[in-house]
Amino acid sequence: MKIRFQADPDLDPDIRKGLLLREPSIDFRPAAGAILDGTLDLEVLRLAAEDGRALVSGDVHTMTVHFRAFVVSHESPGVLLIPSTRSIGAVIEDLLLVWQNWTTDDLRNQVRWLPRQPKGS
Repeated sequence: MKIRFQADPDLDPDIRKGLLLREPSIDFRPAAGAILDGTLDLEVLRLAAEDGRALVSGDVHTMTVHFRAFVVSHESPGVLLIPSTRSIGAVIEDLLLVWQNWTTDDLRNQVRWLPRQPKGS
């Protein structure tokens, strides 16, 4: 099954827009209208999980900690973390590759960095 994405409120909306320009059939729900700014990470994770969507987040400082707490008692479609140092174009390419090559099982209950971080980072 194809991965469906949910943008975190801290994700640059141009990433979603650019990705949909490249591949309009990607199911990538914007944060606007689904998740309010200031929503706590655990609630963001719950909302994404309830709809079966992998969360795409730029919250690289706290999301991993909250994700570990969340998956103790909940299933999650997973989280993709995007460092703010990545260019929008590079992020779009990475997300397109994820969408083309991964299934929902490849990310279930996991946090992955885009680009993939070397071990020990």
